Amino acid sequence: MSYLLFKIFTHFGLLWLILSGLSALTSQVALADGVVVDKVYHPYVLPNEQEFEWRMLSHQNDAGNSLGQRIAYGKSITDNVMVEFYIVGERDSDGDFGLSAYEIESRWMMTDQGEYWADWGLLLEVEKVHRLNIWEVSTGLLFEKEFGRNSLALNAFLIYETGGDINSEFETEFRLQYRYRWLPQVQPAIEIYIGEDYTGIGPTFMGIQRFDGQKQLKWELGFITGLNGDDKDHILRASIEYEF
Repeated sequence: MSYLLFKIFTHFGLLWLILSGLSALTSQVALADGVVVDKVYHPYVLPNEQEFEWRMLSHQNDAGNSLGQRIAYGKSITDNVMVEFYIVGERDSDGDFGLSAYEIESRWMMTDQGEYWADWGLLLEVEKVHRLNIWEVSTGLLFEKEFGRNSLALNAFLIYETGGDINSEFETEFRLQYRYRWLPQVQPAIEIYIGEDYTGIGPTFMGIQRFDGQKQLKWELGFITGLNGDDKDHILRASIEYEF
């Protein structure tokens, strides 16, 4: 009976993910105030896992060039729950780079990898903007399905922004990644992002190098092009993650 209920839940969950993405694509609702492009999350957590992570995002459009970076430390507090702390930095209009926000993020792996027809997870993230009374709370449903050497990952987020320096509002966001696991160290992918007046698509390359035990190094490099009619709207994203 529990297995039947789980299958019903997962089927409706996948339908909700797809409908959320199509709705955002067709209606172009206002979504997150920041850049939509980031990483596509996977629902997996390893027991006793620790990690250091660095992310970079360079956005070029008609308004100029913005640059953001994140440094994080994460640790699994149970066999299926991971908590990660971020420090976020951005380059301002004067070209100076400084602290812009703090984040705490938790991922819950709801199913064991390969246990059911697809793997599921949940994400909760709280962000505080530096020196401003602006808070952002994000909840996300994480989905991944592997078939052969192919992998399809979907993220659907509900975001709430509030605080004295911003108008409170709910927003949504959708991310998709189709990946071909050619080699562990080289895995080409296509990513789609849908967000605030923004729809982007582009190629991404990633890989993983495993060492002794749980030690492994992951890398990602993607180039996303906006499809909103601007003459220039390109985003370069990169990340390096060391797990141990």
